[in-house]
Amino acid sequence: MASYFISSIVVRTIYGLVTAFVISIVLTPWVIRRLQAMQIGQEVREQGVARHREEKQGTPTMGGFVILVSMLISSIFWARFSPFTFTVLLALICLGALGFTDDFLKVTRKKSDGLKARTKILGQIGFSAGLGTYLYFSELIPATLFVPLANLEIPVGPFYIGFVMLVIVGSSNAVNLTDGLDGLATGVLIWVAMAYAGIAYVAGRADFSQHLSIPYVPGAGELAIASAAMVGACVGFLWYNSYPAEVFMGDTGSLALGGVIGTVAVLTKNEILLVVIGGIFVIEALSVMIQVGSFKLRKKRVFRMAPIHHHFELLGWKEPKVVIRFWIITIMLALLGLSLLGLNGMMAG
Repeated sequence: MASYFISSIVVRTIYGLVTAFVISIVLTPWVIRRLQAMQIGQEVREQGVARHREEKQGTPTMGGFVILVSMLISSIFWARFSPFTFTVLLALICLGALGFTDDFLKVTRKKSDGLKARTKILGQIGFSAGLGTYLYFSELIPATLFVPLANLEIPVGPFYIGFVMLVIVGSSNAVNLTDGLDGLATGVLIWVAMAYAGIAYVAGRADFSQHLSIPYVPGAGELAIASAAMVGACVGFLWYNSYPAEVFMGDTGSLALGGVIGTVAVLTKNEILLVVIGGIFVIEALSVMIQVGSFKLRKKRVFRMAPIHHHFELLGWKEPKVVIRFWIITIMLALLGLSLLGLNGMMAG
């Protein structure tokens, strides 16, 4: 494809982003019309925010299919085929299929519940366990845990498989939990993916990785194109997903994109930074865990509603304000995460 005529990863990263954006912004209106014609609309859970049943019930869902297709086409066209590219696109397809099945069952049953939670988790575990096993035995990347600032690469042996599972399953579910307000998950994903595009580029260059004293991963630069394609696809989708949303990404998008972000973090050897850069996703997931744990142990709730974005809604924040403030926090966290790489290089020097 075009990737073999243009050697510069930076140029291909830019073109990958733009290509995915164009496909996404052009394709989404057609998909919305098709979803409306097939009466594929969101089923809002009864336990959720009351006004959501009035405002969001019936809004076309499964729109994440557009993001997946845009990212897939752009990545195939601009990224060179390698184990890194193949692995990320495999994550996109496998977890996208899992999310699509969940959305499809919700739509056909006219209920807010699709696949059983146990079935979804088993699907995520199956994929991540397979990936972790492949990475461990193929030695594509070292089975180590890189700790920024401490400048440590800790060998973890077979436990690396479990660590890969934790990162990918956790990331996939955290993004899924965040996808509850118009444009929230989409906007946060844009900044997280943009940060990891930069990390992938740096990790794939011996000179830059040595300067920052981070693991050098030969070939990881191609992940910058796939990450940028996610950025472009999400920006195009956000045109229609921003408040008031004309379409939702659904589990088709959130489970897949969360899994892809986790996969990129694993392949670039910067998994721990995901806790910082994807801090909003972490906070959303923790809020649910705290809420459930508190209710089971004390029969009391910590938040008015979980995930935490609903808590702020019930405090009186308008939906766009919650979304934009979470975007702002993500931008700051992404900059903080990237700065830690710079500090790592300074401390190592």
